Amino acid sequence: MTTISVPLPADLLLALEALVQQGVAPNKAEAMRLALKKYVEDQAVEAVLRAEQEPSLTGDLEELMQKI
Repeated sequence: MTTISVPLPADLLLALEALVQQGVAPNKAEAMRLALKKYVEDQAVEAVLRAEQEPSLTGDLEELMQKI
């Protein structure tokens, strides 16, 4: 496992420590891992939602090519 060092402003450090105090995670490192996993999941969901907004092409491929 790789270790990284990330400077945090005081407000984020307090929030991180609060998560540990609340029992969300057993320690600050695990709380950060959970936060990063959540962010990655949220980004994946947003990508799917954006993709759903894209126009879809249906029909005969040759007819569609002629329209382009």
